[in-house]
Order: sequence, then structure tokens, then C-alpha cells
Amino acid sequence: MTLRIAVPNKGSLAEPASQMLTEAGYRQRTDNRELVLIDTENDTEFFFLRPRDIAIYVGSGRLDVGITGEDLLLDSGANAEAILPLGFAGSTFRFAARAGSGLTVEKLDGKRIATAYPGVVEAYLVGNRIAAEVIRLDGAVETAVRLDVADVIADVVSTGTTLRNAGLEIFGEPILSSQAVLVRRREAEKTPRVEQLVRRLQGVIIARQYVLMDYDIGNHLVDKAVAIAPGLESPTVSPLHVQGWSAVRVMVPRKETNRIMDELWDVGARGILVTDIHACRL
Repeated sequence: MTLRIAVPNKGSLAEPASQMLTEAGYRQRTDNRELVLIDTENDTEFFFLRPRDIAIYVGSGRLDVGITGEDLLLDSGANAEAILPLGFAGSTFRFAARAGSGLTVEKLDGKRIATAYPGVVEAYLVGNRIAAEVIRLDGAVETAVRLDVADVIADVVSTGTTLRNAGLEIFGEPILSSQAVLVRRREAEKTPRVEQLVRRLQGVIIARQYVLMDYDIGNHLVDKAVAIAPGLESPTVSPLHVQGWSAVRVMVPRKETNRIMDELWDVGARGILVTDIHACRL
């Protein structure tokens, strides 16, 4: 049976989602005007939809799975759940009020909160037993306080520069930290096709986080080197033609590549090579 997947049509989720699916071995569109694409080799049909709508389509059971933001999933109230975090399109939601107002989360009772994500905010308020009015606005909400539409805004924050320029300051802990996720309908039965998709995407995620490191080292130093880079399970150690030396291959975190190379060199490793991993199954 054909697997039907919802993919973001535009916005910050669209390009990374399509790139990840391409790396996972699926065909993706070459024309952004295409709204439906059939990947006959993988017996998969892709539907390119507004990111806000994806959880609703998946939750209705019309589509098997979809890629959307964790924030959009929560905001939709759809009958869908996240089954795999994808590690891109990260965002943080925060409260902000007029600079110097002295507002805190404990003082939000009775306040007006403007946001483009009412579902996210309402879930937070209910969870923290806060009785506040949520005002839904589309798009930028920074001017809501200046125009006295709201006392507080709740929005995505990166550096906070936009809020400061609007005379606002952030307060309280993050309402939500979000990222792109793979979603499916709640209580949907596991199917081989969906499980295969999950394995492929997990392989891409791991491949992006790790590199392969090869090096040569004297046999009497192998234990010291392995202590520096133990790998996910254990390194592969093979004897070299030169007696008393071994070749070692190990997966190491990409972010720690140069530190590990330095430490391996210091204990006597030579011929250290680093190779990208394009796909894997663990």
C-alpha cells in the first residue's frame, strides 16, 4: 500500500525537510509549484502542504505521516503525535512585556496575551493554572502591547533583538522549545512502510551527527586511544602489515572531531583521516 507523506510546502521547514527526505533515499520535487509528487521507486506519495495544516491532515487519517513543527502540532490540537524528533528548525517561545513593567509569570492572571500560537499558549496556561485572556493575531505580534491590544505577547524568540527594538523585554522560562518532528495519527497501527521511513530518517540524523575517523597506532597504545574515542559500541581494530601497529576505525561526534584528533595525536596516533557518513543503520 502506497505510503502517503505530508511535507511542508514553504517556510523554514520546507527546504530542510525535503533535503532530509532526499538523503533518506526518497525522490523530491524540483519545481516548488508541484503540490503532489509520486515516488514510484519507493511506492510513496508526497503532498506539499502548509506547515500549519499538516498535523490536521495526518490526524484525520487521510495521510500516514507528516513533517511539521512541534509548535504547530501542539497549536493545531489535531489527533496526531510526534514519533521522531528531526533535529532542525529549532525555536523557542517566550513571554515578553513592556520594558520595566515588572511582569512575571506569576502575575499573568487577568492579563491579555497576544500570540499567533493560541494553542501553544493556552496549553501552557492550563498546565500552570493561569487565568489569562489569549488574543489570536496572525503574523508579527510585537506592536500589540504598544497599541494596547495586549499586556503581554508570546512569540518565537531567537536573539530577542526584534522585541528590544519594539520596547519589550523577555521574562520567565521558555513556554516551549520546538523543533521539526515526524508526526502520525494517535494510536495508529505501526506499519512496515512507516517503520522503514523512521529507520531511514534516523540513519540521516545519526549520519549528520557523526563522522568516521581512521588512524594508525602502536599496539601498546591502542587502549589509551580507545579511551579517548570509544565509539558507539567499540572501534574496529585491525593489524597492519608493519608488526606492532594497528589500524583503528571509529565513529566520533562531528562537533568533537578536532579535539579528538588532537588527543589521539598526543597519545601517538598517526595518519588520522576523517570521512563523512552519508547514511547508516544502527
